[in-house]
Amino acid sequence: MKVYKALIVFCVAGSFVSPLKAKAGETTIKLSLSDAITMARQNNSSIKASRSRIDQAEARVVQTRQVSLPKVTLSETFMVTNDPGAALVFKLQQKSLLNSDFDAPKMTNPNVINDFNTSLQVMQPVFNADAAIGSTIATTAKKAEEHMAVRTEDTIRFQVSKVYYGLILARKNIEAVEQSIKTMQGHSNEAAKAFSAGLMTKSDKLSTEVRLSELQEQKLMLRDAIKDATDALKVMLHLDSSVVIVPTGDLLVDGVVAGSENNVVPENRADLKALETSRQIAGYQADMARASRLPRVNAFLQTNLHSDNIFSGGSSWALGMNVQWNIFDGLSSVGRIQEAKAQEREAMYNLENARSSSIAEVDKSLRSMRTAKARITVAQKSIEESKVSLDYIGSQYKTGMAMTFELLMREQAHTYAKMRLNQAKYDFCVAKSELAYYQGN
Repeated sequence: MKVYKALIVFCVAGSFVSPLKAKAGETTIKLSLSDAITMARQNNSSIKASRSRIDQAEARVVQTRQVSLPKVTLSETFMVTNDPGAALVFKLQQKSLLNSDFDAPKMTNPNVINDFNTSLQVMQPVFNADAAIGSTIATTAKKAEEHMAVRTEDTIRFQVSKVYYGLILARKNIEAVEQSIKTMQGHSNEAAKAFSAGLMTKSDKLSTEVRLSELQEQKLMLRDAIKDATDALKVMLHLDSSVVIVPTGDLLVDGVVAGSENNVVPENRADLKALETSRQIAGYQADMARASRLPRVNAFLQTNLHSDNIFSGGSSWALGMNVQWNIFDGLSSVGRIQEAKAQEREAMYNLENARSSSIAEVDKSLRSMRTAKARITVAQKSIEESKVSLDYIGSQYKTGMAMTFELLMREQAHTYAKMRLNQAKYDFCVAKSELAYYQGN
């Protein structure tokens, strides 16, 4: 029973498995690992979302161009009034003032007057230090989003690789279970014949059937896991639910595992570059808070057209310069500077932590690869030895020279060894993908 439980752990834990035979209406596609990664880059929703964040950052960069470009405002205002002061001013602006309009009774009780005011205003920034730094922040933030988009692609590539290798592992495990089922069916038939001839007890006959039922149960569990993993892969590749995926790759173990001296994490890894960029942004935010204490200078030009009938009458213009200096803002800028400095320290600590964690992850991946290679050698030897032992006991069992429990123990050991080999190869491939992921390759 302990061996049986171990078999289930190796079959299910860490493994994603391949699809079953296609049903009517289903489409089967064969995918290599490179095909799956390419499809994920094109279709994966997380990757598309990261690219959308780059577009958002670019839009914010465009918005910051207001620091150097003019603002042009066109407005139209219509008023009707009999206010004495307003009536006099409107006539002046409309250039329709007459001497008779200065008659005291008429000035005191003027007629109702209409005024159409067409105004064009141009505001040109001349000096705005904090807005200029804000433009730099927006440009740097866009670079951070670009780095994170690259890392998102790396993450999806690793996840797809892990699931893909899991599909291959499960297919190999199912092959091992089906071979064991075929073997045990033969032995079960032999046991039935021996029981009918009175050469075997009912208990021994039933034990072969119990083992056969255990293998059938493992196969059912693996088939369910196949469907679950295939669905997960279809989500990552953005495929229709009716598609059946068949992996064409294999669990390849090649190359020499690098030593611990190769555990250096490159500084140009996308997520580390993004964290470094975040630290720069925090520094710019502190500069921006300091710059907000400086005066702002804006030039303006305004033209007005006043008339009692739209687009006619008197026109005027004004050209000027506005200087605004916020001398005391209630310590708001001081607080923003303190906050930006704290954010810069946080970004620096996050970067240091990411570097340290990455080195640990690279070391872990290297250890896993070395251990998996050693496990592969042991498992291959176990398969050879268990096969010889199983064949020998199987022939002895047919002649009545071996007990049923001996046969079951040898069969379980042989199946277990094959699954150990599959699992070790899977672990090697996943560790290799992890190493590439943490090294930014």
